[in-house]
Amino acid sequence: MTERLKIIFSEISPCKTFADIGCDHGYIAKAVIESGKAEKVIVSDISEKCLDKAKVLLKEEIAESKAEAVVSDGFDKVTGADEALIAGMGGEEIVSILLNAKRLPERLILQPMKNAEKVRKTAVKLGFKTEKDYVFKSGGKFYDLIVLKKGKDFLTEEEIEFGRTNLKDFPAAFTERTEYNILTLEKVLRKGDLSEKAMKETREKIKRLNKYVKN
Repeated sequence: MTERLKIIFSEISPCKTFADIGCDHGYIAKAVIESGKAEKVIVSDISEKCLDKAKVLLKEEIAESKAEAVVSDGFDKVTGADEALIAGMGGEEIVSILLNAKRLPERLILQPMKNAEKVRKTAVKLGFKTEKDYVFKSGGKFYDLIVLKKGKDFLTEEEIEFGRTNLKDFPAAFTERTEYNILTLEKVLRKGDLSEKAMKETREKIKRLNKYVKN
C-alpha cells in the first residue's frame, strides 16, 4: 500500500463487516481482512471494470466468503456494514453518496480530495459526530481525513472550514498546507489583476489564515 493508504488504514477500527465504497484495487480491504480488523469486507464500485481489479486481489477471500464484491452506486447494494470507507473522491461526490444512502454504518472514514467543508456540514446533518478530522501529507500532496461515528455534534464555522483536530492539535501538515495557501494568495495579490473587491477578500483571507500558523 502507498503511504496515503496506510494512514487511512490506521483509522479503521475493529468491526464485523467493513465496506470500501469505490474500492479501486481493493488494497485496504485486503489489509483489513489480513489484519483481522473485520470478519468480512465488502468492496464496491459503480464500474464493474474497476471492481474487477479488487476481485482479482481478493479472489481467495471471496471464495472463502470473507469478502464480497458488488457493483453499486454508493451504498445502494451494500448492506450490513458496521464501518465504511469512502476515499479518493471529491467532497461533493461523497456528500451525494451519503445523502442517497438508505442506511449508513455506525462509523465512517472519509477522505475527500476537495470540498471537505461540504462533507463536514453534511455529516452533522446526518447525525454523525467527529472523532478525528485532520490533514496529512503523502507523496508531496495534502489530504483531509475525516473519521465519524453516529451521534449528535455541532461544528463551529472554523471547524467546518478547517477541521476540528487541526484546530485543536495543529498537526504539522495542517500548518504546512496553511502556509502554502497563504503564499499562493500573496502571489495572486502581487500580480495586481484582481478587482478591488477581490483584493479586499484575498487580504482578509490571508489575515484569517495567518492566525493558524503562529501557534
